[in-house]
Amino acid sequence: MKRITSLSLLALLALTIALTGCPPQERVLVINSNASDPAPKQVVEEVVNRFKEEYPDIEVQLNTFDHEAYKTNIRNFLVSEAPDVALWFAGNRMKFFVDQGLFADVSDVWQDEGLTDSMSSSLSAMTVDGKQYGVPYAYYQWGVYYRQDLFDQVGAEVPTDWDSFLEACAKLKAAGITPITIGTKFLWTAAGWFDYLNLRVNGLDYHISLTDGDASYLDSELDEVFDVWRVLVENGYFLESHGDFSWQEAQAPMINGEAAMYLIGNFIVPFFEDANVVDNVGFFRFPTINPAAGSYEDAPTDTVHIPANANNIEDAKLFLAFMARPEISNLWATGIGNLPPNKNAPAPTDRFLQAGAELLGAADGLAQFYDRDTDPEMASIGMQGFQEFMINPDREDEIRQRLDDERKRIFQ
Repeated sequence: MKRITSLSLLALLALTIALTGCPPQERVLVINSNASDPAPKQVVEEVVNRFKEEYPDIEVQLNTFDHEAYKTNIRNFLVSEAPDVALWFAGNRMKFFVDQGLFADVSDVWQDEGLTDSMSSSLSAMTVDGKQYGVPYAYYQWGVYYRQDLFDQVGAEVPTDWDSFLEACAKLKAAGITPITIGTKFLWTAAGWFDYLNLRVNGLDYHISLTDGDASYLDSELDEVFDVWRVLVENGYFLESHGDFSWQEAQAPMINGEAAMYLIGNFIVPFFEDANVVDNVGFFRFPTINPAAGSYEDAPTDTVHIPANANNIEDAKLFLAFMARPEISNLWATGIGNLPPNKNAPAPTDRFLQAGAELLGAADGLAQFYDRDTDPEMASIGMQGFQEFMINPDREDEIRQRLDDERKRIFQ
């Protein structure tokens, strides 16, 4: 390839000005990020710096927002002052903006980069009516993180089915150890329990039918879900006063050896590492309740999108293609303790990520998580109901009726 000299560039600039009357337009790529925590923020900045090194003619403006504030503000900036790239989430969270015409179709990126093969596990979560509207950069497993030393102390085995799970809970409770820690102050952790109980009792098809608004919260299929949940609540297996604690605050009993298990995503591992207890922590799949329901897991997928109102869609697609590469996908995902969605990325070396890769690879299918799989308004109402049930299980009928009334209003 012929080298372009500085003199040649000056000549090209002069020709452009002569023909158009103005200098060539500067290429600016604006990226809005919700990665405000230190580790994710550093990873995003590294990915952006690598992109800038490869495409030095593109000026990248990275705007980082507080993670929770971003959820509130994203619709406003998508409508009024859209960036060229926006970080978000897969599933219904994405579909909500697709239906409003606020995310651009990027099916050509999937086709041109061969992503339908290399990212096939995420294809359905990124697709609406046969078209793709974003690219995943990380996903992660949910499951039960537990204190191995506490299990050994009471002679509990790692559960594989519901009976052995209840047996472990009973042994821990009898020894004065809280079996399950949880903080439901911000509600979504309660939704994790609803997800897994429903997936283990009824399977993925019914779960998605419910989150899509087609099934009813009064269905007999949910009777067993709440019955099983009620046993845990009424036996005092959950952390006392969990409604007063955030998910971060609920780590303390487990870190201090006062609680044994936490149903949560893999993002919790760095907290165990920082507290120097990670060597005592293990991981297991949420136990089977109904073997006929199949083996399904929650695997929330984090994504990047191009707003429909973006000014620089061409370079935005270039960025999406860049971050979908196996090495960049691996850098981004593992840097935040997640799994890369590109199957050609290097295999994980961290033992929790190895367990997650094995778990998700063996699953019959993946859900996104309740607040990503259903309508945002329904998610808010549903999670309030789940938390209320965990505090006052005697209100089950009232809660389910309210949820179904809202389902009818929102979806019908």
